[in-house]
Amino acid sequence: MEFVDRGTDRLALHTYPADDAATLAVFWPAMGVPARYYRHFAAALNATGIEVVVADLRGTGDSTPRPSRASRYGLAELTADVEAALDTLKPRRAGRRTLLVGHSLGGQVCALHLAARHAVGLDPGVDGLALLAVGVPYWRCYPGRMAPGTLAFTSTLAVTSAVLGVWPGWGFGGRQSRAVIGGWAHTARTGRYPVLAGVDMEAALAGVRLPVLAVDMETDQYTPAPTVDHLTAKLSAASVVRQHYTAAEAGSPIDHFTWARHGTPLAGRVAAWAATI
Repeated sequence: MEFVDRGTDRLALHTYPADDAATLAVFWPAMGVPARYYRHFAAALNATGIEVVVADLRGTGDSTPRPSRASRYGLAELTADVEAALDTLKPRRAGRRTLLVGHSLGGQVCALHLAARHAVGLDPGVDGLALLAVGVPYWRCYPGRMAPGTLAFTSTLAVTSAVLGVWPGWGFGGRQSRAVIGGWAHTARTGRYPVLAGVDMEAALAGVRLPVLAVDMETDQYTPAPTVDHLTAKLSAASVVRQHYTAAEAGSPIDHFTWARHGTPLAGRVAAWAATI
């Protein structure tokens, strides 16, 4: 494990080496999910010949400190953390294809990182982006009664975290900075990303040009297929491959989280896609 200092915060990077790997995948988890949860999926990617580094998002897992009322970071800082981790990994990336791989919020910040680079005229700096159960949780994308329920749920979390000064992690998302919850709830309410660090993210996402793999999961309670489509539509200049991962292929019932423990066939898909870019 190694660490990336981010001012008063520190990010943990967990490495799963693969001998003579030509590809390095840098994986970013879902909100509140520790990096160690993905060890089975990382091992499956290793078996395809890909080396893997899994980051802990701020305040989660081995990243420190835990979010508190003093925490001020939001989506802009999580997005900048991707750049910082990639810089730290430059020696390991040298001479290798680099993939960004993200789950849920982790995939969103990977996409936003690429948008931020495009906004200042920089190339992506990586070779591809794999989005696994990643979508914009826009309430209008959810079917039936889930739509108003999603709006009410996300708005309640935003109000609660604003009043308390931090989201305590009551039944969802782990303990989080109030600004992270606020930014996430904004996307649920509007279907759009806020301006981050002065960058119009909606316009910047439209300019990202690189290969993207976007996979939705069967029986995903938080990121159904329309939310994934809502995000990939923003990546209008990217070469997007859209796929669906089923319980039959996984060999087990799966949802927004458990696919990672039954992801060997999906790891093979990621590796096959990476070989084409």
